[in-house]
Amino acid sequence: MKRLTITDASTIVAGLQDEIRRSKESRYDHRLHGVLLVAQGMSCPEVSRILGDAPRTVEYWVRRFEEKGLAGLVEGERPGRPRRLNDKQIEEINAVLRQPPESAGITRGIWDGKALCAFIKERYGVTLRIRQCQNMFKFLGFRRRKPRPIIARGDPELQEAYKKTSKPRGRFKH
Repeated sequence: MKRLTITDASTIVAGLQDEIRRSKESRYDHRLHGVLLVAQGMSCPEVSRILGDAPRTVEYWVRRFEEKGLAGLVEGERPGRPRRLNDKQIEEINAVLRQPPESAGITRGIWDGKALCAFIKERYGVTLRIRQCQNMFKFLGFRRRKPRPIIARGDPELQEAYKKTSKPRGRFKH
């Protein structure tokens, strides 16, 4: 039988690996295949080369499978730093952001990262960085807008004097 090949295999492999990492189910299936290959006699480094994972990762899968069975391959909760604001506080912030900053005691003309940082610090005693507050705007569904500068109205008499009053030169005649 003729050996089949895939054009642009390196790009396809990267795309397939991204697809595997995208959902919990596909990551579970991926781990399941890794443990299956080890159970069939392959070494962890061999399996890691085939699946595109680190050998240590495959070892973790096998150890967890040995300890907990199939449940050891299921995606668990990922550890991380707890949020500094709870859901109720975020809802309150969302409601406040829909009002002008002056209604919340902020002297800035518009809501921006600095104004939101100051509000959160004053109201909840939580210090966030400006970038975190900017990300909160995005999380809450706000879009970035730059305020339009207010241009003072010009003096109409000076504007008229400034306009060119001479007749046009050149080949065009009225």
